[in-house]
Amino acid sequence: MSATDIAKSVDVDINEIRKQTVLVAEDLLDTAAMKPGQLLVVGCSSSEIAAHAIGCYSSKEIGQAVFRALHSLTRERGLYLAAQCCEHLNRALIVEEEAAVRWGLEPVNVMPQLKAGGSFATAAWGGFSSPCAVERIQAHAGIDIGDTLIGMHLRPVAVPVRTRQTQIGSAHVVCARTRLKYIGGERAAYQK
Repeated sequence: MSATDIAKSVDVDINEIRKQTVLVAEDLLDTAAMKPGQLLVVGCSSSEIAAHAIGCYSSKEIGQAVFRALHSLTRERGLYLAAQCCEHLNRALIVEEEAAVRWGLEPVNVMPQLKAGGSFATAAWGGFSSPCAVERIQAHAGIDIGDTLIGMHLRPVAVPVRTRQTQIGSAHVVCARTRLKYIGGERAAYQK
């Protein structure tokens, strides 16, 4: 079954997927108050968006729709997008080479594809101007579309963010921002 057939079989509207993705991302980015140059990690199961079990029905079209929506929004805000691969690539991430250099991330040698890396990471590889894969990051915020387990790629203190849009297609969405650790004791003063 082709990705287009899958999308049709569950009546997935690609334009609606884009709109839902933008709503989620805008809510998170506004709440997180991210600064230019910071990292947004996103894990995305196109299978879950299309109402299938994670990893079973990758859709190139859905992966591209989500990527394009997020890539456009992050570029507008001067942020770096990190696309998490699936577990077949140990949840490596696809980032712009510029982000890897800026954040001191060590590139690894792998290229995602539809069934090994996932449709979203594959779309990122094809959509970034100079993509590279890295094994780990410490992102400032994240979007988990379809329970892909992005927590390992967030900075240590993650704070859940509720968004108006709680699903993209049929996929459950969870968002988080991060904050600095509070250190010190009762005499310490903290930044806002």
